[in-house]
Amino acid sequence: MSDFIRLDVADNVVTVTRPTETGHAIETATTLSLVPRGHKVATAPIRKGEAVRKYNQIIGYASEDIPPGAHVHTHNIEFRNTVADYEFATDLRPVEPVAEAARDTFMGYRRANGKVGTRNYIAIVTSVNCSATAARMIAQAFGPDELAAYPNVDGVVAFVHGTGCGMAGDGEGFDALQRVMWGYARHANHAGVLMVGLGCEMNQIDWLLEAMGIETGPLFQAMNIQDVAGLKKTIEIGIEKVRAMLPEANKFQREECPVSELCVALQCGGSDAWSGITANPALGYACDLLVAQGGTGVLAETPEIYGAEHLLTRRAIDEKTGRKLVKLVRWWEDYTERNKGSMDNNPSPGNKKGGLTTILEKSLGAAAKGGTTPLTGVFRYGEPVTAKGFTFMDSPGYDPASVTGQIASGCNLVAFTTGRGSAFGSKPAPCIKIATNTQMYERMTGDMDINAGEMLSDGVSLEQKGREIYELLIRVASGEQSKSEAQGLGDYEFVPWQIGATM
Repeated sequence: MSDFIRLDVADNVVTVTRPTETGHAIETATTLSLVPRGHKVATAPIRKGEAVRKYNQIIGYASEDIPPGAHVHTHNIEFRNTVADYEFATDLRPVEPVAEAARDTFMGYRRANGKVGTRNYIAIVTSVNCSATAARMIAQAFGPDELAAYPNVDGVVAFVHGTGCGMAGDGEGFDALQRVMWGYARHANHAGVLMVGLGCEMNQIDWLLEAMGIETGPLFQAMNIQDVAGLKKTIEIGIEKVRAMLPEANKFQREECPVSELCVALQCGGSDAWSGITANPALGYACDLLVAQGGTGVLAETPEIYGAEHLLTRRAIDEKTGRKLVKLVRWWEDYTERNKGSMDNNPSPGNKKGGLTTILEKSLGAAAKGGTTPLTGVFRYGEPVTAKGFTFMDSPGYDPASVTGQIASGCNLVAFTTGRGSAFGSKPAPCIKIATNTQMYERMTGDMDINAGEMLSDGVSLEQKGREIYELLIRVASGEQSKSEAQGLGDYEFVPWQIGATM
């Protein structure tokens, strides 16, 4: 492995692959100080105010004169909001679809509405924080001993959150919470659903049922604590309702289904300098394979594509789709300004330690998760993803909130890249974690499913690693447990995005 990586001939920085001492030769430059692994070194003079380029894209501007060989990081780069002359549908690479007869399959749960699940849970969905304890206690009543009689049921999960009241009865925040509740209530990975409310909250269950045309039945029940005479009675009745669902849920069996029924959340992805070099491009290749099969990839985290959105608009199938993405970016600029923040709030301290300097650099790496196929749709947070192929859903960069929206949008699998290490997992959609570097993979092997760091340390090709990710997604979709799933993660990672004022 070389001491450094140059990503484009037009770049004026390179990334070092190991800690580099003062006086080390990097191309025609000599390092002027110690440079940590994964950090950048200038290979040409960069005058104050000039653009710093990586991936042949601007990642920031020099805040001082930077000589060749200098460590390039937060101390000498400044952030500026993006200004782009957007192009639409100018970089479309047609997908070569796999012939129907040759398409891959997985073993999934076919639902009555035609959708296909990768898991078979019973969900307890709360409308308000006031019913969270009731929901948790109902779910806790169903441990391994009782569930042993129902081998086709993956578990009983309570999805609780911190809002539902003290909010406006309409507007962005209310609509987003409604979409999340509805998305989880109808998710293909749920065989049965029990909705639990308090009764007096702003976010009324009855309104949701009416608005979405949901009818109660053996596998869909709803109840309010105030209507059934308090907490204790609610828990007792809730346990009875779930117990009655179990035999019905157990009737679902895995059957052969086309990979086109998979909808994969493309998550995280800017943890360190290697994210945009190893794990994210490899996941992007896997996404391309999925799209060729007729499946769907859902990129999210709008603040973490900031500075790379112009690359995505070029891949939009038409100008309307591209402008929807630009509109989201402008909303986030306004949102951060109103809250006296900055789009450069991200990267985090851990990201910066891993070599990332600005959100622009982070975004360019993060966007690689979306592969190379056309952008076929742009959706609001938790909105049902109705387009096939590569799509985008608006969300914060905060992973639990983002994944919650992707699952609500219909994702039945999650692919999560990480460079610093993660203990994340999700329900009802199982999550695989992809390490960007071998050092972290070896340190956290109990949490990581795939080591994309082998692309650097062992010369594994992008195509090989992308294929490995794709094949693991199919196995997990068919019932193989991911490492986060085997550890029981996912009960506390349901975090609906709270937008707007709490009153």
